[in-house]
Amino acid sequence: MAEIEDVIGRPASVIMLKQLAALDEGCVTVLGHSPVAGFGYRDSDGVSRTTFVGGTPGFARVHSPTRISFALTEPGTPDGPASLVFLLPGAGETLRVNGSARRGAEVTFHVEQVYVHCAQAVLRSGLWHPPAQPVTAGEVAAGPLSAPGVADFLAAAPFLALSSWDAAGGSDTSPRGERGAVARILDGRTLVIADRKGNRRADTLHNLLQDDRMSFAALVPGRTGVLHVRGRAAITVDPALLEPLALRGTPPHAALLVDVEAAELTVNDAVTKARLWVPSATEVPDLVAIGSEHLAANSAKTTGALLRIAGLVPARWLRAAMNFAYRTGLRKEGYEVERATARPRPAGREDPLREVRVVEVRRETPSAVTVVLADARDDTRPFTFRPGQFFTLVDDVGGREVRRPYSASSVPGSPRLELTVKRVEGGRFSTHVHGGLAPGARLLLRGPSGAFHAEADHAEAGHDVALVAAGSGVTPMMSIIRTLLAERGKSRIALLYSNRTEEETIFAADLARLARQHPDRLSVTHVLTSRDGRLDVQRVREWAAGQPRAARFYLCGPQPLMDTTRRALAELAVPDDRVHVERYTSGPTAAATSTTPQKVLVRDGGRPLGAAVVEPGQTLLDAGLAAGLPMPYSCTVGSCGECVVKVLAGDVAQREPNCLTARQKAAGRVLACTSAPLTEVTVDIRTE
Repeated sequence: MAEIEDVIGRPASVIMLKQLAALDEGCVTVLGHSPVAGFGYRDSDGVSRTTFVGGTPGFARVHSPTRISFALTEPGTPDGPASLVFLLPGAGETLRVNGSARRGAEVTFHVEQVYVHCAQAVLRSGLWHPPAQPVTAGEVAAGPLSAPGVADFLAAAPFLALSSWDAAGGSDTSPRGERGAVARILDGRTLVIADRKGNRRADTLHNLLQDDRMSFAALVPGRTGVLHVRGRAAITVDPALLEPLALRGTPPHAALLVDVEAAELTVNDAVTKARLWVPSATEVPDLVAIGSEHLAANSAKTTGALLRIAGLVPARWLRAAMNFAYRTGLRKEGYEVERATARPRPAGREDPLREVRVVEVRRETPSAVTVVLADARDDTRPFTFRPGQFFTLVDDVGGREVRRPYSASSVPGSPRLELTVKRVEGGRFSTHVHGGLAPGARLLLRGPSGAFHAEADHAEAGHDVALVAAGSGVTPMMSIIRTLLAERGKSRIALLYSNRTEEETIFAADLARLARQHPDRLSVTHVLTSRDGRLDVQRVREWAAGQPRAARFYLCGPQPLMDTTRRALAELAVPDDRVHVERYTSGPTAAATSTTPQKVLVRDGGRPLGAAVVEPGQTLLDAGLAAGLPMPYSCTVGSCGECVVKVLAGDVAQREPNCLTARQKAAGRVLACTSAPLTEVTVDIRTE
């Protein structure tokens, strides 16, 4: 330890005085804003592990100043000393929390030490800056680092969270960052990680003197994969190892030489859900101000007048001083620093996911419920869409993110959005909605999506509307009916509605009530297949022939009924431009996927836009968006066709069924939201 302090020095008193033994109000604020944290622990077998946990701001629930809990979707079992480093997108400083952890239904973490860590690691790495182009590493000798995708990931990773433990039951997870590769490969099982100047706490180095077992989790901006590495580390000051790490002739004062025992690249749920590189207007708390409050609280207990005064310095002055210190220190190390604090990249598009809160779950039939939603942050904010369009709900089901599209059944412009969900046998999301969704639950919402919608001028212009629906296909029709009836006008609405039984007829009471209230504008014809048999071309033609000659037809339901109705309308010579169709299909089956990361090159006509890396199990769309590329999309579940791209080179697997026509598929078109590359691919977002 004396040798280490001879190299790096001793931490100043002010650094140690920022440390607390429990969470205070400022720490709780940080936890409420942080969407992800590096988590280091040892499992019940004593194996060292580091990963990233979270997914949404406030994922860590605070039960008391010394106890928090959070979900862990990976199979590890924390059992003993553990540590966390909380990240705030756009901020340089991090919040370090040390203690112990045990896993039950969730991980329960007992806090023993907490402090604000300086921003140099994040600033060095450029963690929140625009993602760089994919990097290809050279050949690596046999060993854990030669596994598919590992060397390329390390060559591109500027940031990692490194976990270590001491002999007395303490743990520490420390951020490390470099402009370039933060961990450099020496051979198939050896890495070197520079240890540059910082706050001189040197927790990692002190721990490794007592216990050389360590682990880390590395990030590449714009990718949702995480590289997990574990092994044993030694501290070195060997000039032959430090010189290659020099910046502008200045080598680091020390480095870690890591003997790698295991390296695994996986898609990380927390990083995926946190959308770390999606620009956001949300302000984050100033950790420098929180650190100064910690200093003031501890300085009040000391006799040093200078320290007490330092703890009372206004936060804005301290922020300016720290920014200057960061900039000066990093430039001395050889870094070019454009600004002292990191910021999210400029917004090419806003985050399309909107957080909503469940207000009510209303039973419509034994197999259908209506979920009433409100904006989670502003209860009065309206939901804007066109009647007939759908939204995509996003939620965790069994520890995995699941997305499903549902049509709105409410009127546009209201602060309450109603989505009606029919339970599907074996349906993962619909079962979750029917069995596990209750008022107060929070979900993410994407949309509106879809070209199936009533025109805004139908009621005003007096256009008559004829609707054909079966089962849950009535959902968008209810939005159309309610919207048109609420507007002034003389348009008439006729609904032909097929169900198996009266008991399974969604909105039966509402439709009857609306028909009574508007006898001159709404007529409803019910068909119960258990009583009347299935609709055929003749019966649909007879009903359609009774509609006004210039009526606009809207069809939504299973494919056989849609085909039957289209044939009936064709026999009546109804023009195609007056027939609008929405088809309901079963959920797509899983597509084949590569077991290794694959590169995708994205073009816009003849112009290259950039490249991204698609992790195993990830879609072309998710990888492109994470890398900041302007990929077209809307629903993200294969229902709207907005994300069509053309495959120019390489092999792609696509989930079926989907909304593409046979002609589009034959021309090399795929849906980026439901497709995964099997090889390196080139796609064009311009498909005209």
